Amino acid sequence: MLHRLRQVLVRPGRDRLTGTVEVDETYFGGEEPGLRGGRQKGKKSLVAVAVERKEPHGFGRCRMAVVKDASAESLQGFVAENVEPGATVVTDGWPSYLGITGLGYVHEPHSQRAAAARGEDIGNLLPGVHRVASLAKRWVLGTHQGSVGDAHLQSYLNEFVFRFNRRTARSRGLVFYRLLQLAVDHDPVRYRQLVADSRSKKVPPVPPWRRGHPPSLDRARANRPWRSAR
Repeated sequence: MLHRLRQVLVRPGRDRLTGTVEVDETYFGGEEPGLRGGRQKGKKSLVAVAVERKEPHGFGRCRMAVVKDASAESLQGFVAENVEPGATVVTDGWPSYLGITGLGYVHEPHSQRAAAARGEDIGNLLPGVHRVASLAKRWVLGTHQGSVGDAHLQSYLNEFVFRFNRRTARSRGLVFYRLLQLAVDHDPVRYRQLVADSRSKKVPPVPPWRRGHPPSLDRARANRPWRSAR
């Protein structure tokens, strides 16, 4: 039932992020031994994160999505899907973001290497996405004990985004009411849409001597003299 609810947390045609938006990527699931660097292959799942900046301080809504790689096609597709054209997109110096100006965005790249050379804290370049990614990883590790498979990671990210974007709601009952609205507006979620392998599993045939009633019903009735027949 929880997975059915997670499937309806994304409203079709929802508003995209506006204003100044930070965009970056992070990995969920840990690293493989012998690999270094943020975008090396072999990690678990690459997740793109976008967060609205609020002036003079604070953060607004966020978006998170699993992407197949850190290529321009994947990252620019994530930006186009989640950020309204005309917004200012703040990223690091990764080359895959360099083409988003052609999509109608104002791009502000910040080189982490240059910031480190100047003695600046690179964590201050994109504080919003770093904070949201840290909160999401802590939530997955603490609430779900880190047992979130790759096939279902996007569903858990949808739940985190739903909770985060409504963190300032004064009435928790209205948040639950909103969840029910989304469930009603969506098409029914089938079991085959939730399982990682939707193919039918082979069930071993039941031996002839095991068919029919369970053994408990085949036994003779117990002798209960206090239950005399009327």
